[in-house]
Amino acid sequence: MIIGIIASLIGMIVLIAIIFINTSSEFGAKSEGDRLKRIEKSEHYKDGKFHNLSETNVDGDINYIKTLGEYFTKGNKVPDWSIPVKKITPETISKTADSVTKITWFGHSALLLEMDGMKIFLDPMLGEVPAPHPLLGSKRFNDTLPLAIEDIPILDAVIISHDHYDHLDFGSIKKLKEKVKHFYVPLGIGAHLISWGVSEENITEMDWWESTNLAGIELTAAPSRHFSGRGIGDRSRTQWSSWIIKGKTNSIYFSGDSGYDTHFKEIGEKFGPFDLAIMECGQYDKQWPLIHMMPEETVQATIDVKGKLLLPIHWGAFKLGLHSWTDPAERVTKTASEMNVSITTPIIGEAIVLGNETPQSHWWERTSEVKN
Repeated sequence: MIIGIIASLIGMIVLIAIIFINTSSEFGAKSEGDRLKRIEKSEHYKDGKFHNLSETNVDGDINYIKTLGEYFTKGNKVPDWSIPVKKITPETISKTADSVTKITWFGHSALLLEMDGMKIFLDPMLGEVPAPHPLLGSKRFNDTLPLAIEDIPILDAVIISHDHYDHLDFGSIKKLKEKVKHFYVPLGIGAHLISWGVSEENITEMDWWESTNLAGIELTAAPSRHFSGRGIGDRSRTQWSSWIIKGKTNSIYFSGDSGYDTHFKEIGEKFGPFDLAIMECGQYDKQWPLIHMMPEETVQATIDVKGKLLLPIHWGAFKLGLHSWTDPAERVTKTASEMNVSITTPIIGEAIVLGNETPQSHWWERTSEVKN
């Protein structure tokens, strides 16, 4: 009797999951027609999926039972306070001079870049939970955003690094799409955007080392060491990228998600130096060392790409790893100091102005001068 009830419950859960996966728009869509043909011509695509430059075991060496237990029980993985956010206004953005390069961190890997009069949003994941359903993920550490999605002004471009939920958010794209003039994405991600109502002519898909021009700003998709996927059976069917953004006076590197590898040095040799290296630094673990960097590797990668200033990202927003929530900031600032690498650590919403303002407070320590 009891076994039958349990079996029925399991069957019902599986059925609900199958229906959800096959009917929810959150999961995006598969490339077809000409878009699929272009993917199949990529030298980085074979056997139905994309591959990293170096052999990469995406699954690492994970003890799933132990990891699940640690995820929920061990360490201070979330802050016991709503972390500070500096509020900004649409007027603040509209008043930015064309000669100024300004970067505003929205938490995790979401950043607003103002360069040469252009407004570019990188990985605008502005939702509450990085998952296809609110019950399947951890809530954002801060109670508010620097600027509500509804108040974000017209954007000249959105750049996406890959299609994981903490970087490509269905709800954010649905709210932003009418404000975005053009989307620049890795191969395969266009299908997701089209299924969410973005006009096909407003999307440019790019393979590694391909470049395009945005009103004088050169955008280049470059390798990273990671993977992709939003549902069951679609791992690595879309590409993942880092991005090189070269304006009239400033050059920026955006790592996306990446494990440490030789591509950083290659990028530095081909495109460096960079005035700012925006580098992932969070959600790492020794069990998956090839797809996310340890903080010490984040600093070394900055040196490799010839970055003059490091902005660590991919932390301070969500619980996605096993480390304490302050571990990335503590380790990366310590290593940057030891290796003589300049670093900026803004509060969410606090602007970095290249050549002028480089915030460096240890706000995660919750000192008295940091206020919500």
